[in-house]
Amino acid sequence: MPGHLVEIIATVLFVIAIVHTFSVPVFARLANKNGPHAGLWHMLSEVEAVFGVWAFVLVIVMALVAGAGEAVQYLDSRNFTEPAFVFVIMVVAASRPIIDLVTMIVHAVAKLLPIDRAVSTFFVIMALVPLAGSFITEPAAMTLAALLLRDGYFRKPGQAGFKYLAIGVLFVNISIGGVMTAYAAPPVLMVANAFGWDSGYMATHFGWRAAIAVIINASVLTFLSRQYLKAGMIGASESEQKRARTPFSVIGVHLLVLIGVVLGAHHPAFFLGLFMMFVGYTHAYPQYQDNLMIREGLMVGFFLAGLIVLGGLQQWWLQDLLGGLAPMVLFWGSAALTAVTDNAALTYLGSLVEGTTETWRYMLVAGAVTGGGLTVIANAPNPAGFAILKNCFPDGAISPAKLIMSAALPTLVAAGMFLLPV
Repeated sequence: MPGHLVEIIATVLFVIAIVHTFSVPVFARLANKNGPHAGLWHMLSEVEAVFGVWAFVLVIVMALVAGAGEAVQYLDSRNFTEPAFVFVIMVVAASRPIIDLVTMIVHAVAKLLPIDRAVSTFFVIMALVPLAGSFITEPAAMTLAALLLRDGYFRKPGQAGFKYLAIGVLFVNISIGGVMTAYAAPPVLMVANAFGWDSGYMATHFGWRAAIAVIINASVLTFLSRQYLKAGMIGASESEQKRARTPFSVIGVHLLVLIGVVLGAHHPAFFLGLFMMFVGYTHAYPQYQDNLMIREGLMVGFFLAGLIVLGGLQQWWLQDLLGGLAPMVLFWGSAALTAVTDNAALTYLGSLVEGTTETWRYMLVAGAVTGGGLTVIANAPNPAGFAILKNCFPDGAISPAKLIMSAALPTLVAAGMFLLPV
């Protein structure tokens, strides 16, 4: 009985956390009034802290209901490799040498397009960088794309409509852009071994569909925003122009670290040790570095860790629900459920259902990645994008409701591609 009671309490807290996520703009407005409790409202307005806070409440309740030993044992049973990896990859990918390298690549590709440079650069950021997530992982792609958008297009005050459209497309494109390989997208990674899917399978069954959807979404957004883009691209600031040029040797070291972290993504002892060496290296050459994104990375890791703690006790209702759905219903149900759960957790629970067909498995994963751009909790890289871009929006917060509306059309484009007959 205590075990089932804990599961019910965990589900109630999970729902409260979701409601809290959608209430973040309210807390942000209260914080901006600078009242006596502004600090508390500010903490509650940090979307990255929401699930971590309610996970902490769950652990306390679990200790009271089932005993401290059970609470500790439950935490020990959770796998926190993904939050640690997202923290490390976010900090490394956001370092100045990596950003300089990606900026050079983006500009080189943009020059090849026969359109205005500001427009072509925006298109490359929205299309090429998300697709690169299939090789450098989705969290790294999200970090790079969000930083390029922030520094190139989002620093200009106002234009909230354009920013919401851009972030909606970005989140959807990142979610589907990582499915060309079997290791880069969290919802695919969770089931690749269980389903026997390798990168060849992913490329032929998911990858080409995702690439077309990403290009369509980026093209439509770029076309609709072309007038703003021509007048709104922000050049490098005076301080950025004066900073020391990053040598290719330093860029090379950072790139090797990034590759090492990606290759060692399943081995926290390795990528955390490599990260410690990376931090030391950045202090050895401070003239080629900006401040590392430690705080933002830790907040995103805290968010994902909280999601793992709360989500780990949702199996009692979610697994049975998935197992009883027909493939087409499963696709749309998976897309909807992932918006309020986390697509990696959803596909993992689906992989535990016995006696499934190949079509059922395809629909499960396709629906999960399709819905990965609808909310901050739908896909593991999304909190990284929130952390980087939120201060560019009114009240320093991104409205979850407006994000859903902005991501709805690109989500339907992705759905249309994944539902095409083989």
